[in-house]
Amino acid sequence: MGVLADPALQALVDRLHAQSTAQEPETSAWFSERAKRGELSWDGLDETSHRYMADKLVALEPPKAEFCHLLCRAVGARRVVEVGTSFGVSTLYLAAAVREIRGGVVIGTEHQPTKAAAARANFARAGFTDLIDLREGDLRETLKVIEGPVDFVLMDIWTEMARPAIELIAPHLHSGSVVVVDNTTRVRHSYARFFEFVDDAANGLRTMTLPFDGGLEMMVRA
Repeated sequence: MGVLADPALQALVDRLHAQSTAQEPETSAWFSERAKRGELSWDGLDETSHRYMADKLVALEPPKAEFCHLLCRAVGARRVVEVGTSFGVSTLYLAAAVREIRGGVVIGTEHQPTKAAAARANFARAGFTDLIDLREGDLRETLKVIEGPVDFVLMDIWTEMARPAIELIAPHLHSGSVVVVDNTTRVRHSYARFFEFVDDAANGLRTMTLPFDGGLEMMVRA
């Protein structure tokens, strides 16, 4: 039994997770072949990769998504920022938590228009349209304005965008705010600039790596 209290919502996320899982073998093989040819760089994805990923869900794994849902409930998160929405699967978990808290908003970010459209359709299916502010475009622009304090942040984004995102969000964090970042063990080297920010004591973030598959970083603002 999952953590979501709504059976219809659970059925929707189960279908989306299944679609995401079904795409993984093909996606892994595609990137492996490009890596063998020396066409990939951890400094950022090229246009070819972005085009290929335009219809891929790349959903946060269910245990991680459920963990984020429970964390949001535990801290009473009313203003949530999700960095990297894709088709909106993890967003649904976050919005469910905000709904249960009875007030708030999830600010989502998505650069790819086709993914943003798919995410909005999923939000409508779940009845969450009024709880989610999906900002389409480059997050370095769409997150310049964040109205009010941020209680919880989920980052599941291409690693080169993690540093710009945390720089924009950090001024809105308060004591007790939680930041969760995916895959910080699997590709930690590509998070180097992000962790330079996190490890700077002046930014007030205390962090530990949780033993989820690929690693999941959990930070709390002191």
